[in-house]
Amino acid sequence: MNLSSISEACHVIGICGGAVGGSEAAALIAKSGSIAVVFEQNMRPYGKIEDGLPRWHSKLRNKEYAKIDENLSTPGVVFVPGTRLGEDLSFSSLSNDIGLSALILAHGAWRDRPLPIEGVDRFIGNGLSYQNPFVYWFNHYEEIGFSGENFPIHDDAMVIGGGLASIDVCKILNLELYARALGDRGIKVDIEEMEVRGIPRTLETHGLAVDDLNIQGCTLFYRRDKEDMPLENVRNPSAQRLEKLKGTRAKIMDKVIRKYLVRFCPNAIPVEAVEKDGRLDGFIFQRTKIVDGRVLRIENTEFTTRSKQIISSIGSTPVPIDGVPMEGELYQWQNREEGRLVNGVYGLGNVLTGKGNIVESRRNSKEITPKVVDQALASPKIPADGVSEIMSLIRTRWDTVGYPGEYEDWIASKPPAA
Repeated sequence: MNLSSISEACHVIGICGGAVGGSEAAALIAKSGSIAVVFEQNMRPYGKIEDGLPRWHSKLRNKEYAKIDENLSTPGVVFVPGTRLGEDLSFSSLSNDIGLSALILAHGAWRDRPLPIEGVDRFIGNGLSYQNPFVYWFNHYEEIGFSGENFPIHDDAMVIGGGLASIDVCKILNLELYARALGDRGIKVDIEEMEVRGIPRTLETHGLAVDDLNIQGCTLFYRRDKEDMPLENVRNPSAQRLEKLKGTRAKIMDKVIRKYLVRFCPNAIPVEAVEKDGRLDGFIFQRTKIVDGRVLRIENTEFTTRSKQIISSIGSTPVPIDGVPMEGELYQWQNREEGRLVNGVYGLGNVLTGKGNIVESRRNSKEITPKVVDQALASPKIPADGVSEIMSLIRTRWDTVGYPGEYEDWIASKPPAA
C-alpha cells in the first residue's frame, strides 16, 4: 500500500496480530472507512493456522490462508510484518505515544501454561517439552533450511493434557513412531496419508499387524474422564444436550484410541516429578474424582509412571508484555464483554476468549470489532501531522524487515509450506 496516499486527517486503528481474528478485524475496520494497521510478529500472518494446526489439516489451512490473505488485501489495510509487541514496539508506544485512534490485541496465546509442579520447568529440553514448540517442529522440520528446535521421538511417551490439542500431540507422536518403524523396514509412508487412513489400516496395506512392530505408543493422562474432555462444546447446553455431548466426546476419544493407537489414562493428575540422572524420568500421579464439576484428588492413590519423553499440553496463555495489566497468567480485562483492556485498548480472539478455535475467534472478532470502531469514530480524527508520524513509524518497520509495501507481492515471495 502506498503510504503517501494516507496524508489527510483520519482514524487509524492498530491491530497486533494478523491471523484469524486480527485479519477479520482489519477488514471490518477498513470497510468502515478507517485505516487498519496490522502489526504482525511473524513474516507471514497465519499464526497458529500455520504453526499450531498440525500439517495434515492441509485443506483447512489453505482455506484459512486464503481468507486471511483476502482480509489483509482489503483497501485501507496496512500490513507491518516482523514486528513483535513488547520487543520491536512497546505497548506504551502503541497504546499512547503514537496517537492511534484505538489499539486491538489479537496476537493469540503462545505461552504454554506451565505444569503446576514446583521446579519442573528445569527439565525443559531434558525430558520435558511443551506443546507449542513441539507442534511447530512437526509442521516445519521437513522444510529446507529448517533451523528450529528439534525433538526426538521416543516410544512410550507421556502426554499431559486433555483437549483437542493434546490429541494432536498424541497423534504426532504415534504417527511419527510408526512411520519411522516402517521406514526401518524399507517401507516409506506419508504421515498425512497415514493420518487419514489410520495406523492399523496403513499397516494392513503393507501386510503387517500392530503387534508386528512392538510399539507401545504414547499415553494421554487426563485429570478427568473422556466424557468430560473439551472436544465438542455448545454454549449453555441443556441437561439433555449435555448428556448427549458427553457421549459424543467419549466416541471421539474412542476413535482416537482405535485409529491412532493412543493409550488413555483418565482421572490422573501429576503431583511430583521423578528425576533420574538429572533428567525428568516420569511423574508420581494421584487419582481424581469429579464432584459438582470440580476435580478432587483421592488420598492414598499415588502411582508412578516413567517415560523418556513427556509433553505437557494443558493449554496456552497470552505472552506477558511489559505494560499490559495481568491477573495471574491472563490479561486483566476491564470489561470482557466489550473486550476492553484499558481505555482505547481492546482484545479479541484467543487472547481474550482463551479458546484456540478458528470459528470462535472469527465470531468474537465480528462481535468486538464493531464496538471498537464505534468508540474510535466517536473520537476526533487524527490530525494530518499525527497521521504522518504514524506512517513514518510504519516506513521504519518496513525498511527494517525489507517489506516492499504490497501484501500480495510479499506473500507470493514468502509462501507457507504446502
